[in-house]
Amino acid sequence: IASLGVEKHDVVVGYEVGDTVKVTDGPLDGFFGTVEEIEVDKCRVRVIVSMFGRETPVDLDFDQVELIKN
Repeated sequence: IASLGVEKHDVVVGYEVGDTVKVTDGPLDGFFGTVEEIEVDKCRVRVIVSMFGRETPVDLDFDQVELIKN
């Protein structure tokens, strides 16, 4: 793969399934939620956000959320 000019990058995220995160970008900026699933190959994270009294799954990019430290 390296001879083709393709580099392999290890993706490291600062949160894991079950952690509470804050949405930092996009239309849900400022919302808090719980990480339900992490898709490393797609650089996406599924977060359960409470909107209008209902829990809603939202797919976001890794850089759109940050871990909430307790």
